[in-house]
Amino acid sequence: MVTNGGERPRVFEGLQYQSGFGNEFQSEAIPGALPKGQNNPQVCPFGLYAEQLSGSAFTAPRAHNERTWLYRILPSVTHEPFQRVEASWRVVTHFQSSQPTPNQLRWAPLDLPAAGEEVDFVAGIVSFCGAGSPSTKDGFAIHMYSANVGMHRSCLANADGSYLVVPQQGTLHLTTEMGLLEVPVGCIAVIPRGVRFSVDLPDGASRGYLLEVYAGSFRLPDLGPIGANGLANARDFESPLAWYEDAEGDADFFTVLHKFEGELFEAKQSFSPFNVVAWHGNYVPYRYNLDRFCPMNAVRFDHPDPSIFTVLTCPSPVARTLHTHFPRQTLDSKQPRCAVTSFGRWLPRLRSLLR
Repeated sequence: MVTNGGERPRVFEGLQYQSGFGNEFQSEAIPGALPKGQNNPQVCPFGLYAEQLSGSAFTAPRAHNERTWLYRILPSVTHEPFQRVEASWRVVTHFQSSQPTPNQLRWAPLDLPAAGEEVDFVAGIVSFCGAGSPSTKDGFAIHMYSANVGMHRSCLANADGSYLVVPQQGTLHLTTEMGLLEVPVGCIAVIPRGVRFSVDLPDGASRGYLLEVYAGSFRLPDLGPIGANGLANARDFESPLAWYEDAEGDADFFTVLHKFEGELFEAKQSFSPFNVVAWHGNYVPYRYNLDRFCPMNAVRFDHPDPSIFTVLTCPSPVARTLHTHFPRQTLDSKQPRCAVTSFGRWLPRLRSLLR
């Protein structure tokens, strides 16, 4: 049995990553923890438990099949029953019932939490616009976050969709089931649907943006006549190496938050969910430094469409349309101005939320 004797310090300085986009990765925090030649042996090395986290149907075509095998100290299902969180939850998910408007709107950044107020990443999320619903697995939502404390002994898993995180102020330290990611301003991170993660704030009060997609996965855009290189190159995306902690306590030692159908639920468990000693697969969180984006632009006499700045795209099942795309607008190399754009398939339903 793997044992560490308690919570480990999460050291983000000098982190190493695996490079590539959509690769078949593998990583083990202890040599020999990955099974050889099998995904789910009857007895895993070191007495670990094998779990498969699926990002697609089992029978999805190979090119679109997403899954990762996790080898953990205790099963992820070992927790108390989930209960709905009754606290204020400023996230909108079902936009069909929201009041639409055709007007152009813009918002100032969220205020940082007031002095003496403690707001973590989850409590600091506020919805601003979106379309569709996770019930139909169609659409997206755009949120902002503003927080000043880390998620102590708690984590979030989003069953509704994947998150694309854009820090605007303050570095984020992400602890995920697959390992650690440092996401400073100027970088983005993607956390796939269902992956448990926790956010710490090494710079104190922080804020930024969240793009949540209810269907599909983020992809690199096709380059067409641009050729084989340019825009966001696959080798510049970075995924974590395996990292784990073998920490246990009382029955309510750790809180697992779960976003499901727009509602927030929580369950207590006696151990850290970040107990994955080894893993392999292609369904992983990752980060990307926007300074590595190679723009393609010529304005000799006219301006091309903003889609030439696309970093990531989320295809729609409707041919030749997209759910969303994420462009990088190169105005300043140190403080990139980023926007999230949706194409004409959607008329975004916008809603102001009372704070």
